[in-house]
Amino acid sequence: MAKLTGKVYLVGAGPGDPGLITVKGMQALEMAQVVVYDRLVDPSLLEAVSPDAEQVFVGKERGLQELSQEGINQLLVDRALDGLTVVRLKGGDPFVFGRGGEEAAGLARRGVPFEVVPGVTSAIAGPAYAGIPLTHRGVATTFTVVSGSEDPAKPESSIRWEVLAKNGGTLVVLMGWASLENILKSLGEDLPASTPVALVQWGTWSSQKTVTGDLSNVMERGKEAGLAPPVVAVIGDVVNLRDELAWFDQRPLFGKRVLVTRSRTQASRLRSLLEQAGAQAVELPTIEIGPLDDYTQLDLALTRIREYQWVIFASANAVDAVFRRLEFQGKDARSFGAENVGAIGPATATALASRGIKAEFVPSSPVSEAVLKELSGREWKDVPVLLPAADIGRDELERGLTQWGAKVERLAAYKNVPVADAGQRARAAFADGVDIVTFTSSSTVSNLVKMLDGDRAALDASLIACIGPVTAATARDSGLRVDLEAAEHTVDGLVDTLVSHFSPGGPSSNRSSSGKERVHD
Repeated sequence: MAKLTGKVYLVGAGPGDPGLITVKGMQALEMAQVVVYDRLVDPSLLEAVSPDAEQVFVGKERGLQELSQEGINQLLVDRALDGLTVVRLKGGDPFVFGRGGEEAAGLARRGVPFEVVPGVTSAIAGPAYAGIPLTHRGVATTFTVVSGSEDPAKPESSIRWEVLAKNGGTLVVLMGWASLENILKSLGEDLPASTPVALVQWGTWSSQKTVTGDLSNVMERGKEAGLAPPVVAVIGDVVNLRDELAWFDQRPLFGKRVLVTRSRTQASRLRSLLEQAGAQAVELPTIEIGPLDDYTQLDLALTRIREYQWVIFASANAVDAVFRRLEFQGKDARSFGAENVGAIGPATATALASRGIKAEFVPSSPVSEAVLKELSGREWKDVPVLLPAADIGRDELERGLTQWGAKVERLAAYKNVPVADAGQRARAAFADGVDIVTFTSSSTVSNLVKMLDGDRAALDASLIACIGPVTAATARDSGLRVDLEAAEHTVDGLVDTLVSHFSPGGPSSNRSSSGKERVHD
C-alpha cells in the first residue's frame, strides 16, 4: 500500500507580537506534527504546538545559519514524504522577503501538497507600532517596500535607488542595517537632507525601540542608541506623524521586564494584563499545581457534600480540583444543595460562576484576617464547614472558625509541587535583567528566595510588588524590600498599582533604559 504524503503549511507568524498571527496560522500550529521555525518568531507561539510534535529551529542571521536554505527545503520535503503535517513558521509574511516562494517551489517540484498562510509583514506592522502610517491623506498616497540586503556602493547592486528616491511616497527598507548608511547616502543624492527617517528596531516586540531623524543624522542617532538588526527604516514625511500617533511605546509599563512568579496554570491573566500595559512578562513559576497522590479523603467528603452548611473555596485551583473529582464521580454542580458557598477572592468566585454556582460569600479582601472579620457576625456553633484548599498554606480561617465552634474539615484538593531545575531557571530569568518582580502569594516569595539560594542581589536591584499585606509581610520577613503593595488584593489590582506607579504623574514615571519613550526624536 502506497504511503500517504503529508502536507506543508507555510505560515507567516507576523513580525513579533504573538497576537498578530492569523487564526488560520494558529490552527495550523495546533495540528502540526513538525514545526520548522525561524529566529524572528516569538517563542510563546510554540506553546500552541502539541508536546509530541517535533520542533526544528532553522534560524539564520548575517554570518550565522543553523541550516542552509537548501537544507530547509529538503527537510520540509522529507518530513512531508514521511506522511507528517509540517508547519514552516516564518517571521512576517512567507512571501515578503521570506524565501517562502523558494520553499513552495521546492515542494511543488516534489509533488508535496502545501498551503500558504499569509502573515502580517514587519514592513507595515513595525512602522504602525511606532505610530507611523505608511500612507496618510495629504502626506503620502503610495509606499514602496524594498530589501536593503544589497549595498548600493557595490557595482553589482540591482536596486535603482535613484529611481526609488524619485518615486515619491513612503519608502520602507527591510533587512538593511548593514548597508543602511550607504543606502541613505545614495538616496540623499536625490532627496533633501531634511527628509524624515525613522528606524524601528524589533518592531511590535516589547523591546521595540524607535529612533527618528533625517537623512543627514539618523544613522548617527541610531548608532548612539545602540541599534542592531532587525531594523525597519521608514523614509518620508509620514515619519513626522509619530509625534501625534505614537501609542505602543507610550503605554505605562512599556519596556519593563516583569517577573511573574505564579504557577504556569495561574499566570495567564497576570501575563495578559502586564502585556496589555506594555510590559514584557518573564514567566518563572516558583510552584506548579499538581494532583494529589491520594484523593480518598476528598472523594469521601464530596460524596456527602450536602451535609455541609458551608463550602468555602480557598482558590480557583481548589474549584478546578473539586469539580474534576465530582466529574470523576459522575456528578456536577447539582451535587451542591442548600449549603452556602464561599469564594476567597473574585477569581475564585469567577471559577465557581463558570460552573453555574453563585458564591454567597465573597470577602472584600482575600486575606484570612479580613475574611474572618466579615464572617464573625454569623452563628457558627456546630456548623459543618468544608474548606477545599492546597496541601500547604495558612490555616487561619480554619482556626478562626473552629474557635467559634464550627466543625471544620480543611482538605487538600491539590498540591504544590517543586519546579524542575529551579535554580538554573531563576538565574536565567534574571540574566537579561528584571525591572519588576511580582509576588502573588507567600509561597511564591519563599520559593523564589530558595531558588536563588539566598542570593538577593538580583531582587535588591528590582522593584518588588506584592499582591497584598500577607505576601508583603512574608517578603519583608525574607529580608526583601517591598516597594509596592496592591490596594486590591487581586492580579488586576496588582497590575493597576504598577500602572499607577509608572504612569505620568505617578510616583515613578521614568522609563527604564530598555523602554525609552523616544531616542533623539
